[in-house]
Amino acid sequence: MKITQVKGDFAQVKSGRLLRTVNIAMLAAVQPGDYVMVHAGFAIEKVDPIKAKATLKFLDHEIH
Repeated sequence: MKITQVKGDFAQVKSGRLLRTVNIAMLAAVQPGDYVMVHAGFAIEKVDPIKAKATLKFLDHEIH
């Protein structure tokens, strides 16, 4: 998911039309524009933007 806003230990993230607030305390130095893997309300890993975009494109294609 792509980070759109950071406030303390929480970030708003977006994927398609899905918006969520997740805890980012386990990651160091994330900022808007970064991509993260989210599990159970926690950002658990920062993801390379090229790989993230390719994965999101694949998932979008599979859904449609």
